[in-house]
Formats: sequence, C-alpha cells, structure tokens
Amino acid sequence: MLNYITKTFLALVAAINFILPTYASAEPNPDDSSGFVVLSDVVPDIIQEIRYYSTYNFVGDRIRGYEEPCALMTKEAAYALKEVADDLRAKGYRLKVFDAYRPQMAVDNFVEWAQDLNDTRMKKYFYPELTKDVLFPQGYIAEHSGHSRGSTIDLTLFDMNSGKEVDMGGTFDYFGELSHPDYVGNLTAEQLANRNILRDAMLRHGFKPLEEEWWHFTLKDEPYPDTYFTFPVHNLNDKIAA
Repeated sequence: MLNYITKTFLALVAAINFILPTYASAEPNPDDSSGFVVLSDVVPDIIQEIRYYSTYNFVGDRIRGYEEPCALMTKEAAYALKEVADDLRAKGYRLKVFDAYRPQMAVDNFVEWAQDLNDTRMKKYFYPELTKDVLFPQGYIAEHSGHSRGSTIDLTLFDMNSGKEVDMGGTFDYFGELSHPDYVGNLTAEQLANRNILRDAMLRHGFKPLEEEWWHFTLKDEPYPDTYFTFPVHNLNDKIAA
C-alpha cells in the first residue's frame, strides 16, 4: 500500500513539473506584437490624433517609443471598440483616439520628465492648477500604465454633423478634477450628456472607465492583464511586409 502511495505521489509530482513549464511559456514576450493590430484596420473610420507622437502633450516633446502616429491595440480590444464605433456611428458620431497602446519606454519617459521639476513648458496647458512636484505622488504619472498592456484607449467623440469634436467640458490629458467623469462643477448639461454618451457606449461593449479621466477606458477582459509590452509604436503592417 505504501509503495502504491509513493508511486502515485511521484507521478503527481512529475505531472506538475510537466505542466508548470507550459504555463510559464504561456506568458507573452513583452516585445512580441503578434497579439496586436493596427486599430484603423479594424475601425477604418476612426480619427487619429496621436498626441505623444506630436509635441502637443504635457511633456512638450515627442515621446520615446512613438515611431509613427499610429494607434495599436490588442485584437480583443480593437474588435470590442469596433462595436462601440458601429453603435455610435448610427447616432451621428465617430471615435477620435488620442492614445492606445503605449510602450513601457514611453511611460519611463513620463517618469523622467516628472522628476525634472524645472521643465514646466506645458504647465499652462495641462496642469495650471497644480505644481509639478505633486503629479507623481498624486498618481497623474506612474511607473506602469494600463496602456502598456494594450487594451486601454484614450478617446473622445467627433460629431459628424458639426464636423467638430464633441464638447466634453475639458481637454484630453488635463490634470485636475475637471477631468473626472463624475465632475459637475460648472459643466453644462450638454457637456455632461456628451461625457455620458461616450461612457455608456464604452461600458455597453465591455470596457471599464477610470475614475480620474473621462477619456480613458480599459477592456474588462483584457488578454494580457500582467504584461507591460515594450515594442515601439509603428505600423505593424509595414513590419509584416518587410
């Protein structure tokens, strides 16, 4: 009987040792972009204004890792966003994206900028109510971002009738309470309603909001919840063709 138990135990240990490497190898390589797509391939009518490729952002420079003005997302998040776009298009809106996948090197760039208290070039545009030294401790800048997991997006609505962005009562990447989705303050009824149109559509199709930013949403069932990817932002189709 003891010999049977011993053999059973050893067989169980062997099985565990066989399975564990399989799970370990399932962890994606942070530099592997194979699970990502070019967002405009899935949502062809999305408007792109990739702020961190430009110099009009809270840093004031093009951010490290943005090699092309191109929005990337995981396949799962992109197809969920297509449902959002289809829903809102029927109501006269298009989606406009400011940022989607963000490589870890870009987040590192933000942290370095936050530590340089003398660089306040963009303060009057993005954080006029705050001193720069509070941006990191108050969570506006962090060492890791959900964007680097590939299923988070920053976006707004574009009104096809007026040909303009919808008035959300505040701008993208503004650091302050004005950006909180539940902020009321002196916002008009129209501005509050506009925020809710975007929020409701995103939640209805599987995204979850962020308490501090009306423009920020993450796919609830994101495929890589523990991986912060490192490959730069560029057109993945060009990479495949090469």
